[in-house]
Amino acid sequence: MNITELLKQDIMILDLNAATKDDVIQAMSNKLNEAGRLHDKEAFTEAIWNRENQSSTGIGEGVAIPHAKTNAVKTPSIAFARSKKGVDYESLDAQPAHLFFMIAASEGANNDHLQTLSRLSTLLIDEDFRQQLMDANSETEILTIIDEKEKEKLGKEEAEASAQTSGPEVLAVTGCPTGIAHTYMAADSLKDTAKELGVSIKVETNGSDGVKNRLTDEEIASAKAIIITADTKVEMERFAGKKVIRRGVTDGIRKPKELIESAMKGEAPVYEGDGSGASASTGGSRSGFYKHLMNGVSNMLPFVVGGGVLIAISFFFGIHSAEPDHATYNEFAAALKAIGGDYAFGLMVAVLAGFIGMSIADRPGFAPAMIGGFMAYAGNAGFLGGLIAGFLGGYVVVLVRKLLSGLPKAFDGIKTILFYPVISIFVTGLLMYYVIIEPIAAIMSGLENWLGGFTGANALLLGLILGGMMAIDMGGPINKTAFTFGIAMIEAGNFGPHAAVMAGGMVPPLALALATTLFRNKFTREEKDAGKTNYALGAFFITEGAIPFAAADPGRVIPSLVVGSAVAGGLSLMFNIGLPAPHGGIFVIPTVEGSGLMYIVAILIGAIVSALMIGFWKKPLEKK
Repeated sequence: MNITELLKQDIMILDLNAATKDDVIQAMSNKLNEAGRLHDKEAFTEAIWNRENQSSTGIGEGVAIPHAKTNAVKTPSIAFARSKKGVDYESLDAQPAHLFFMIAASEGANNDHLQTLSRLSTLLIDEDFRQQLMDANSETEILTIIDEKEKEKLGKEEAEASAQTSGPEVLAVTGCPTGIAHTYMAADSLKDTAKELGVSIKVETNGSDGVKNRLTDEEIASAKAIIITADTKVEMERFAGKKVIRRGVTDGIRKPKELIESAMKGEAPVYEGDGSGASASTGGSRSGFYKHLMNGVSNMLPFVVGGGVLIAISFFFGIHSAEPDHATYNEFAAALKAIGGDYAFGLMVAVLAGFIGMSIADRPGFAPAMIGGFMAYAGNAGFLGGLIAGFLGGYVVVLVRKLLSGLPKAFDGIKTILFYPVISIFVTGLLMYYVIIEPIAAIMSGLENWLGGFTGANALLLGLILGGMMAIDMGGPINKTAFTFGIAMIEAGNFGPHAAVMAGGMVPPLALALATTLFRNKFTREEKDAGKTNYALGAFFITEGAIPFAAADPGRVIPSLVVGSAVAGGLSLMFNIGLPAPHGGIFVIPTVEGSGLMYIVAILIGAIVSALMIGFWKKPLEKK
């Protein structure tokens, strides 16, 4: 497929009137939308900005290539815009951008589309080609220039492939988060520079259409050095024992000569490897803690949403419909409750921990962290215990690797399958068992006894405390302590405390649902989608729906939720509400003692308070 099959005259702007980067993106997105190339312009623009926030697509030399791969694209396309005046696009060389190519790739784009889109980015390295585009007088002339340049490049590649007779001196791997533009620009920049320097090179690309031009074992063995310019995970273990230069993908575009000369001089450290066969990331702008945390949260989210919705559906058959001894028992409801509550929620904390550990130490970190997370769940340490287990398990593996790094190479084959799992699971498990879980359980028990002393005149204070406790760890030991206390009070004939507990437990997911609706510019697309689900989760007293948001931004989200939940719990007892049902959610509101309407008011006020705090406290997503 040729570039001109994706770039058409109806998606060109030859005289772009834009003063800022945002103006450029909006104008080109509008052009694509007006031409019928998009399903959802807002979602497409958001995907473009998500890519920009990772690193600017202003590649320098007066060129910017904003791009995204998303299901918001109806037809894979390339839009073109030109600004004679130039726009500050935060380019790599800090110069204004004049030529803009917006690549719109659909989520299911085939390999032909992806290769064509990537080929365009490599043509723009040529200065003469860029000048021809600046001087062109019409859309037709633009298409002719691009078509001729593409044919010239394809012919050159065929000739080079035929002339290659011996193994390359230097190997390289390129990759960027989207895998469309920067991946291939870095590859071509390295290849062109190597040709100028008289160095034979082979470049593997890790793009959207998969790994292309994969390096062979024979090539790796004979190469002088390997250059990795990537902001994504790359298979690294195959390079153990070789000299490896590791940089971000933009260095492959901007500093190819420096990289190749360093490789030829042997100015690179030897990559030791660890026998894990794991991948490693070479770039990225996020802090390590945040990256590890989000890896756990993103993998936990399907368990929270899927399990929570199934539990909610089971309530349609009655609050007690999953209890075999109750008159309303329904076998299908019991199955839904078991799948969602016992299994999905039962695995949730372990999955959170496991993927945090895996982010820290690759695959060897998964087992100890996941086992530690399961121990935290079984020992009532909740998702906070799971967070501790995830980081503990991951860093224990990092420590074990360092301690065993001096072993002879003869042991490399059994390090991963024997030494790492046995030692790391042993250490993580013992620390969880003896140091972390039991003390938390003891604290929770003492806290429950302390709450029993709040009666009579202190009822309002008790409501504030119980409501707030429900939001501190959302399904964890503090939350469960408050819930257990409420159940105990029901058995003692005091229905007020559990009403406060239920109100406080409904606030976190409802507050996040409201916040993601009212303050859309402060949440990612995934968070906004999860926020919609939280309307249902909150209505059915599934507090855990707020956990991904709390884990991702605990410093702002948790205090906000605690305040709103405390307000709801306090108002509930101030309004003299009692709840005899041992659960929560909209189905039990008709059973409350007192005014059901005022009970709903208490919950909504608490949710609004938390939503406003979150909305005003969180910063808008940066559009770099």
